Amino acid sequence: MAWPSVFQRGTLLSRFSHHHVVVFLLTFFSYSLLHASRKTFSNVKVSISKQWTPSAFNRSIEPVEIWSSNHLFPSAEEATLFLGTLDTIFLFSYAVGLFISGIVGDRLNLRYVLSFGMCSSALVVFIFGTVTEWLHFYNKWLYCCLWIVNGLLQSTGWPCVVAVMGNWFGKAGRGVVFGLWSACASVGNILGACLASSVLQYGYEYAFLVTAAVQFAGGVVIFFGLLVSPEEIGLPGIEAEENVEEDSHKPLINGAENEDEYEPNYSVQEGSTITQVKAISFYQACCLPGVIPYSLAYACLKLVNYSFFFWLPFYLSNNFGWKEAEADKLSIWYDVGGIIGGTLQGFISDVLQKRAPVLALSLFLAIGSLVGYSRSPNNKSINALLMAVTGFFIGGPSNMISSAISADLGRQELIQGSSEALATVTGIVDGTGSIGAAVGQYLVSLIQDNLGWMWVFYFFILMTSCTIVFISPLIVREMRSLMQRRQARILSG
Repeated sequence: MAWPSVFQRGTLLSRFSHHHVVVFLLTFFSYSLLHASRKTFSNVKVSISKQWTPSAFNRSIEPVEIWSSNHLFPSAEEATLFLGTLDTIFLFSYAVGLFISGIVGDRLNLRYVLSFGMCSSALVVFIFGTVTEWLHFYNKWLYCCLWIVNGLLQSTGWPCVVAVMGNWFGKAGRGVVFGLWSACASVGNILGACLASSVLQYGYEYAFLVTAAVQFAGGVVIFFGLLVSPEEIGLPGIEAEENVEEDSHKPLINGAENEDEYEPNYSVQEGSTITQVKAISFYQACCLPGVIPYSLAYACLKLVNYSFFFWLPFYLSNNFGWKEAEADKLSIWYDVGGIIGGTLQGFISDVLQKRAPVLALSLFLAIGSLVGYSRSPNNKSINALLMAVTGFFIGGPSNMISSAISADLGRQELIQGSSEALATVTGIVDGTGSIGAAVGQYLVSLIQDNLGWMWVFYFFILMTSCTIVFISPLIVREMRSLMQRRQARILSG
């Protein structure tokens, strides 16, 4: 059985010190706060739209004279369109920033980069939503510039927190640990909604003020409290621990044909040795085995996942006629399914010591869940159940690729001795995924307007299928490795 490979060194909890717990919580809540500020913008769009459009007209003369001096757009439709444009601008700048932040994070102290990103982003959000409203200064170009800068600053978060987690948590149990930890985005969404709703009655500017203040405080805590790696306090790094333990996992039957199946890398291919350097270049990171396939796969999968994030409440309200508040509450079940899916699938991949086959099975089932959800009846209980199942099979793999698999790719044997690669690899994977998500938001609205919601689900099925296609070489390779391992175990028995 494969169970001992995960647990024979003792339970996971026995391997973790209080430092691991602190790092887990600090990185978890730091990214949750970054996501909370994004969610705040989504939650106050209606209030912003009302503030940016005229509130009174003088219809006694032609053309109609606008009385309100605060108007930025002549109608709510144009204001809504501009808010959607800001979403797209943010996602594209966020994607570009991820490629840059990964490289910067591998060359500077991760604590400084993460803290700077959180505090600076908080200041930008404060200016965007609070200062402009207090001064009654409304300008489209200013909003666009601020949101571009915010996307770049927010992009420092994910590569840094994944890199820190990768420094502290080794391959043993990484799938289940990262699966649980990757719920930070969903927790951030809930936190942002709660913070915004608690003060929205006083004005949308106070929603931005509260989330910006909390995020800035979180950045200060990160600056003084986060330990980037065990070596900072004299503990052995995870690579040293894994090298000591490697002998216990050697195959009973040695040979060239069996070396591949017992390699410690779960998701990547083995190749020729490259020169060890402290911080690898962007091109070298792209050339690492598995990086490009998983990046392209994540572009397709994040498109689907983020489309649910942005469009699910609107779909429920538009397609079933449910109230907006009810649709918002119901959409939480998609996040619940993703949290459970990421944790459980990460655990299974730890047991198998392979990621790609688990992803493949989940994505195949995701296609079926998309077909089922697209035909959900007008019943909230059934819809919530189908939604949770869809989140399990789509959100789960998405969380795995962005966290555990990114850590695997940045910690593979080809670059051992060069631990300064993890943030770069994470930035490449998540940056490519964010480009797909940005393009997807435009395509979803285009397809929905011209063809209807059913064709949107057909589009999701196509993108999920493309995800499987991009990682198919890794699926075949790892399935072959599992079969060879089973044969070796039978022969040795």
